[in-house]
Amino acid sequence: MSQHRPDADGVPAPVPASSRAIEHLRLLPLIPRRQPPWLLVDVDGTPAAHQALVWSLREAARREAIVLAVCVMDAPEGDPRQGTARLSPRTQTAVRDQLEAAVLRAVAETSVDGRTRTAILERPVFDALSAAAHGADLVVVGADGKRLLRSAVPRSGLRRVERGA
Repeated sequence: MSQHRPDADGVPAPVPASSRAIEHLRLLPLIPRRQPPWLLVDVDGTPAAHQALVWSLREAARREAIVLAVCVMDAPEGDPRQGTARLSPRTQTAVRDQLEAAVLRAVAETSVDGRTRTAILERPVFDALSAAAHGADLVVVGADGKRLLRSAVPRSGLRRVERGA
């Protein structure tokens, strides 16, 4: 079935095929090309960790990134399958309070607000992430599939130009 539009004389004129194709085009919703970067900071209460957190907040403001401030907890002796669940709720709350206080101090120092998240990680999780940051492959497996996390290919340094070239 061909489509026709009436012209000034009332005689139908054929509609070009290109305009018919445009009528049926569905636009997909816009989604960001890539996720915002995350900066993972181990906050252990030392002055060096505080400086790392301050630097990360400033960098997050520059990159529009998210800072994940983590406190790494070692599981107490006993059954390793239970992890940090063996720690008393009072201990876990105290650790979380210290972590959030450290983040608040860094936010007050940098005036960068709204870019932080906090979490308590168990040592094996942090070790896996740290190993991936140092070049090890990390495969993340979930219900939606598998993803391989590899470190970015290092940029080549500037090449020196030979004299007389």
